Amino acid sequence: MNNLEISIRLAEYSDLAEMQKMFVDTIKTICTSDYDEQQIKAWVSGVENKERWNEIMTKQFVLIAQDADKIVGFITLASGCHIDLLYVHKNYQRKGIAKQLLDEITNEALRLRQTNLTSDVSKTAKAFFLRNGFKQLQEQTNIRQGIELVNYKMNKRL
Repeated sequence: MNNLEISIRLAEYSDLAEMQKMFVDTIKTICTSDYDEQQIKAWVSGVENKERWNEIMTKQFVLIAQDADKIVGFITLASGCHIDLLYVHKNYQRKGIAKQLLDEITNEALRLRQTNLTSDVSKTAKAFFLRNGFKQLQEQTNIRQGIELVNYKMNKRL
């Protein structure tokens, strides 16, 4: 896995099941030091919202990071300026994949003449976004299935 040949491509609807599996697996393994078991369970329940995932695939700009034939990450851009989702496979963390995806999505936002990128970022991802030029605007508390989940509204001027 040291010789990664990551390619970035547009997502296809057929990628959805693999993306959803990565969403769940990544949260369950990577986010456990920042969120407790109840919070993780509430967060991953979002995978069951078929309407939301369908909208992600049909209305957002979705990029896939691929190593050979395996999806190892994805990022989604809503309304040309909001990073909705950014996930990297649990076995491919800290290999520059999130940065590659972020750079590509930034290029797309610039192509669309956006002046800002925004995102609602988990505690786990906050340091990555700060390292990549985002500023924290505010801490937010979301309620999912009666459970509080803290994240951060962040912004980057382009």
